[in-house]
Amino acid sequence: MKHFLLFYEVGADYVEKRAQFRDAHLRKAWDSIARNEMILGGALADPTDGAVILFRGESRAVAEAFAKSDPYVQNGLVAHWYVREWSTVVGELAVNPVSPPR
Repeated sequence: MKHFLLFYEVGADYVEKRAQFRDAHLRKAWDSIARNEMILGGALADPTDGAVILFRGESRAVAEAFAKSDPYVQNGLVAHWYVREWSTVVGELAVNPVSPPR
C-alpha cells in the first residue's frame, strides 16, 4: 500500500462556481472514503486557490480516476491537477514507519 496526494489548482472563480457541483463532488468523495481509498481531502485556505486530497492504494490510478470523474474537474473549476506519491514515514498511518534510533 502507498499514499498519493492529488493536487488541484483552481480558477479565480472557484469559490463562486463550486456551489452547483459541491453535492456531487462531496458524494463522490465520501463514496471513495467508504471504499477505503480516500483518507482526507479539502480546499486550501487563505487564499482558496487549490485543494489537496490524500489517497491510499497500490498505484496512483485511484487518485487519477477520482480526478478524471470529479464534477469540479469535468466542469472546468479545476484549472490543473496532478498526483504525487507521498512516502509517509511518521505517524499512525505511515506506510513505511521509521522510528528514531534508541
